[in-house]
Order: sequence, then C-alpha cells, then structure tokens
Amino acid sequence: MDNSKVEVRETHAIGKGLFALKNIKKNEVIADWTDGPIYKAKSCMSLPTEELADHAIQFDENYWIDTEGIGRYSNHSCEPNCGIKGKFQLVAMRDIKKGEWLTWDYDMTEDSDWIMQCKCGISSCREVIGAFRDMPKKVREKYKGYISDWLVKKYSL
Repeated sequence: MDNSKVEVRETHAIGKGLFALKNIKKNEVIADWTDGPIYKAKSCMSLPTEELADHAIQFDENYWIDTEGIGRYSNHSCEPNCGIKGKFQLVAMRDIKKGEWLTWDYDMTEDSDWIMQCKCGISSCREVIGAFRDMPKKVREKYKGYISDWLVKKYSL
C-alpha cells in the first residue's frame, strides 16, 4: 500500500526520493512492503543483485523483502521523519508538512553485512550506515517504537 499523499521525485542530491504532497499525520503509513518478493540469503551481499541489496529491507536474520512500490525510493537520513512499524510498514514518526522530504534510518531494519556511506549531510550524521548492532544506544532510544519488530525481538528492546 502506497500513500497517495506521497510522490516520487528527484532530490537534486542523491536521485529519487519521497516527498509529501499533503500534510501527513504521525503514524500514518507511507509505504508497505508486505506483499513484496521475499529472498533468503546468508547475508545481504549474497542477494542476487547489488540493486536488490540496496533496496530490499531485512525482516529476519536471513530474509529480505523488496517492493515495486514507492518504498523503493525511500531515502536514508540520520535525522529521519519516518520509521518502521511492524516489519514492513514505513510510517511518519511525527506530523509531516506538505513538501517535506520523507526519510528514515536504514539501520531501523538492517543487521547484516550491508553498508553505505551516508550522504545525509546533517551535523549528527553517523557517516556509515548498515547494521542496527552498530547504532548508538541514544539513537536506538530516540527511535523507540519505530524499529523493525525483528530487531526489537532480537535485541530484547
């Protein structure tokens, strides 16, 4: 399910991203991976393609799910306005105003060998993104309620 209040457009910085066409309420679903294709692999980097490794989200120790919906264009930020509910839903972590760029922290789902150099450009940027286990405790606390259920269970949060 893709939210009709969201559009995919160029970010002028890192390619395509998601932007609010209308105001979005806290906890409103932005994108949902629920019906996407599922992949089992020993690690993220052993998924069939690099594109899949960069776009699928991890939802269990050796499982990833992809989407053909707008979730594929969701971008990372170390100061996100969206987070994960359950295992597959990207939701607003706060009220979002029309025109805002919608972002989430990829470490909210990932705990594998995948890494990326962050380009969010904010002062609190962690620079390298990839595994929940490396996320600072204070960041985990800030994201409470917006971390994938599989990680909450794995780390007894």
